[in-house]
Amino acid sequence: MNFSVVFSNGTNSFNKGFYLTAFRNLENKNYLILALAIIYIITLLGNLVLLAVVLMNSSLQNPKYLAVCNLAIVDISVNSVIIPQMVPVFAFNQNYVSFGACFSQMFFMHFFGDMESFSLALLAYDRLIAICWPLRYSTINTNLRMLLIIAGIWSLVVLLEIFPVIFAARLPYCSSREVQSCCCEHSPVYKLACTDTSFNRQLGTAKTLTALLGPLTFIIFTYAIVVVAVTRIASISQRWKAFHTCLTHLLLVLLYYMPVMLAYVLGNLRLIQNFDLYTAVLTVSVTIPPMLNPIIYSLKTDELRDKIVKLLGKPKVAQQIIKNEANG
Repeated sequence: MNFSVVFSNGTNSFNKGFYLTAFRNLENKNYLILALAIIYIITLLGNLVLLAVVLMNSSLQNPKYLAVCNLAIVDISVNSVIIPQMVPVFAFNQNYVSFGACFSQMFFMHFFGDMESFSLALLAYDRLIAICWPLRYSTINTNLRMLLIIAGIWSLVVLLEIFPVIFAARLPYCSSREVQSCCCEHSPVYKLACTDTSFNRQLGTAKTLTALLGPLTFIIFTYAIVVVAVTRIASISQRWKAFHTCLTHLLLVLLYYMPVMLAYVLGNLRLIQNFDLYTAVLTVSVTIPPMLNPIIYSLKTDELRDKIVKLLGKPKVAQQIIKNEANG
């Protein structure tokens, strides 16, 4: 999607690009690039192995693992949009980004970032059906229905993201082109416009609240129902089994939302005065969850863990080690 030809606002601003200026004063920024490179490699390996295991095992091709595969695809996409473009920018000082490339990156970065929260909400929906209506799970949550829900979520997030990006692309950028960020984020870019940007700010805030708080509210609501349903189970062992099935998902939710909340607190309370350091912390916080999601899911899901061990040809000793790590 190239936004350089979507709109012409009479200023020919699309003929010029932007300069990313983050990390200019950050000491040892090469260590940050190295850390991000390692994060990206692990993200690719972990999620690709997970996808391969599901594709190669028909027993895993069910609604639950369709939702897991959707999250894996989103995880790969999030870090693929953010990390690779940072290497030439900050390792080789190639910080110029064309107008079209900047707004294309803006769309996909925010799109996949918000898809992460909606994908977690999808997993919460699956757990809700599995625990509250276990006998009807196979009829309520079919593969076709899950695919339709996934398609609906992707379409919804496209609609959420397209308008803030298009309206930002229509603004006249006739003064500074220095984006104080490591990538073309929505807020640092539209603030450079030489016109009133209050509408863009309100639109961006509304979109962010919808994409973050909407799925989080749904997740909290589903788990409230799950807790009520589980407390009605007479057997303590069955209660623990039901809670254990939700543990992995809760870890993923915390892993995603805690860094976002931490970054929000650090930014608004100005607890980190160095802007470059704050940007580095925020970047690592955003890229770590996609790396850890497949690892956590693989270690905490017995069925998936066993399939991965079999795929990788691990001996019994290694299998026992992995099980001990998962139980630890």
